[in-house]
Amino acid sequence: MRKPLLLLTATLSALALTACGSTSSTKSASQATVSTTVSSAAEEVEEENYNTGDASLDDPLNADGIGEKELLVVSFGTSYNDSRRLTIGAIEKALAEAFPDWSVRRAFTSDIIIEHIEKRDGEVIDDLMTALDRAVNNGVKTLVIQPTHLMTGLEYSEILEILEQYSDAFEHLSIGRPLLVTDEDFKEVAEILLGNAQNYKESDVAFCYMGHGTEADSNEVYTILQDVFDQAGVKNIFIGTVEAEPDVNDVIEKVKAAGYKKVVLLPLMVVAGDHANNDMAGDEPDSWKSLFEKEGFEVTCILEGLGQSPDIRDLYVAHAKDAIDTLGVMDDPDNYELVETEEDSTDEDASAASEDASAANKDASSTSEDASAVSEGTSAASAVASAASEDASAAGGSTEN
Repeated sequence: MRKPLLLLTATLSALALTACGSTSSTKSASQATVSTTVSSAAEEVEEENYNTGDASLDDPLNADGIGEKELLVVSFGTSYNDSRRLTIGAIEKALAEAFPDWSVRRAFTSDIIIEHIEKRDGEVIDDLMTALDRAVNNGVKTLVIQPTHLMTGLEYSEILEILEQYSDAFEHLSIGRPLLVTDEDFKEVAEILLGNAQNYKESDVAFCYMGHGTEADSNEVYTILQDVFDQAGVKNIFIGTVEAEPDVNDVIEKVKAAGYKKVVLLPLMVVAGDHANNDMAGDEPDSWKSLFEKEGFEVTCILEGLGQSPDIRDLYVAHAKDAIDTLGVMDDPDNYELVETEEDSTDEDASAASEDASAANKDASSTSEDASAVSEGTSAASAVASAASEDASAAGGSTEN
C-alpha cells in the first residue's frame, strides 16, 4: 500500500500551508501562472545570438553511485551556462561542503530548458522524476529535497505532488523550504540586500531589484519584501517585477519621488538568465535600463543572480539543515500530517501577521542602524503564507528561481 507523503507538523507547518493548493483558486489565475512559466522558459531558448558561457564547466550532478543518503537540489533551471554554474551550481557546491556525508544531486523542473541545454551543449540534466528514479535505482534510503525557488507556489506544489508518487520508495523523506517563507527568511534576505547597498562604491544611489512577478495573489511576496524595507526606514531599495505589479513604471515613479539621480539595477532572482540580461539590462526600448535612461537616470546594471551571494547560499544550507534535522523526529507518526494539495489550507498566519504588523514601524536614523531596523520590520512576512495558499500559484518558473 502506497504511503502518503508526510511532513513534520511542528517545524514544517508554514510549508504545508503555503504549498497546499486551494480549490478556491480561480482557474484563470492558475492558467496565467502556467502560461508565464512556459513563456519564461521559451524566452530563454529562442534563437540565440549571444554567448551564455562554457557548458563544460558546469557539473550536472547526474552520476550514479549515490549511496544511501541523497540531498537533491531542485531548481527551475536556466540555459545561461555561466549563470547556472555561478548560482545553482554554487548553491549545490555549498550544500555538498556543508553535508559531506550526503550525495548531492541536481534536478530541473523546466523540460524546455533541459531539452535546450542538451540539444545546444550536449549536457544532460535530470528532470525531477528522472532524478527520483535514479535515487530509487541507486538504493537511496534517506532523501532530502532542497528547492532553490524563491517562494512557495505552483512550482513547489508540483514538486510535492511528484514526491507523493515516491513516498513509499524511501525510508525517510523530507523537503526544505524555498528562500522566502518565514518571517526570519524575509528578515535575513532583507539584511543581505541592505548590506549589498551599504557596501556599494557610491552613495546616494537607488537600488532597484527586478523580480519576475505573477498575476496570482502570491505576487504579494514582492510587496511584503518592499514593506520590510519601508517599515525599517530604508529609503534607497525598491522592488519591482517584469511580469506583474509593481512594474518598472511604478518603480521609476518611486525613485523619482525619492530624489535619486543614479540607479543600480539587479535581478531579484536566483539566476541571472534571460530576464536579467534582456528585460532588465538589454538595449531594447522597453527594458528597465532603457526606460530609466529615458527618464534621465544614470544607470548601472549588475548581472548577478541571488545564488552568487555566499550569504544567500548560506540560507539555503540552513533550510536544508532544517529538513535534515526533522528526519529523526519524523520517525514518530504522532508528528506527521498529511499534505493534501487538493484541499484548501487555513489562513491562521494572516491574522497573526496583522497583529504583529504594528511592531514593524521602527525607523532607522542612520545607515548603520538600517540593518537592525530591518529585523524589526519583518513580521508582515508571514502574510505570504496566506497569499500563496489561497491560489497555490506563486511565480512559476523563473518567477521562483
